[in-house]
Amino acid sequence: MAKESMKAREVKRAKLVEKYAEKRAMLKAAGDSVGLQKLPKNSSKIRMHNRCKLTGRPKGYMRQFGVSRINFREMASSGLIPGVKKASW
Repeated sequence: MAKESMKAREVKRAKLVEKYAEKRAMLKAAGDSVGLQKLPKNSSKIRMHNRCKLTGRPKGYMRQFGVSRINFREMASSGLIPGVKKASW
């Protein structure tokens, strides 16, 4: 499990990205690098991490399912993900 503070930090980053997305796009289109530098660092989409929706684990994230590889394997073994067969893991 990820620490609650790490999860909260990601939520805060997501809000900043959403808040400054339009302004960032306008500055990029205008080619204004000075204006981009004045924006908060965490307002960049690049600084966000993908995290498992269940545990918050940042590593081994499977984008298609939104969970980590460990949770994917557990869910597939218990039959919660349709169409996935256990071959040999």
